[in-house]
Amino acid sequence: MTSPHPTPESARVLDPVEFYYSGPTAFFALQDDQRFSYCLYVPSAHRTATTPLPLLVLMHGTQRTAERYRDEYRAFAEEHGCVVLAPLFPAGIAEAGDLHGFKRLSFHGIRYDEVLLRIVAEVGARYRVDIGHFHLHGFSGGGQFAHRFAYLHAERLAAVSIGAPGRVTRIDPDVPWWLGTADVRELFGRDVAIEALRALPVQMVVGAEDTDTWEIAEPGIDAGGDTRIARLTTLRRNFEQHGIDVRFDLVPGVGHRGMLVQPAVKDFFLEVLARRL
Repeated sequence: MTSPHPTPESARVLDPVEFYYSGPTAFFALQDDQRFSYCLYVPSAHRTATTPLPLLVLMHGTQRTAERYRDEYRAFAEEHGCVVLAPLFPAGIAEAGDLHGFKRLSFHGIRYDEVLLRIVAEVGARYRVDIGHFHLHGFSGGGQFAHRFAYLHAERLAAVSIGAPGRVTRIDPDVPWWLGTADVRELFGRDVAIEALRALPVQMVVGAEDTDTWEIAEPGIDAGGDTRIARLTTLRRNFEQHGIDVRFDLVPGVGHRGMLVQPAVKDFFLEVLARRL
């Protein structure tokens, strides 16, 4: 039986499965732990790609605006042939009302770094994408996650962009996690990947007007400074003291606004992607 209103030739989708798994996708549950999910932007270049495309992972912050970050990179993905992955770690997973557990990688038995690696593996099983070395950016709470993830898994990254974290972990073998890294092996079963970090392109980015302290003031954690700018500057010095080069972007006229630092993040990723050619 045919439809009384045939679909115009120009509007037909030859492969409905491809349609729903291309461009801006739905949120998919991680199959081995459906508490966590992710959405993607899969560019048109994927249809004809014969080699794996670069993967950009955009880690949300406290407000969990994963889809918004994904959408910010739609044009970038099409222009530069990248697959964009935006994970979603919902609030209140292991403790009612919890907002912050994911930022420190381990919380009530959940290893959020490993959850991300499993999401990346699941994406790699469906798409022609380079999951061996992916690009990671996070802003605010996502920036906390990003630099701590890099400490443990720098060998899996092609680049890391650390955006305006309110609380930082310095590489310091004399101070316990999460302010330092003294007990990383005990907690995570591996050491900080210093040599891999030294080989990794690293960006730190923060708005020049990101000076509010109401959210990040906490006794005992302000040794690096009172503001996000000061704390990120302290982290930069800490990296450089350990032989890790850092591109530091202080974005003029911008406060604590993740979308407004993205031009600097995209410029950084473009530099890294250009080295693939």
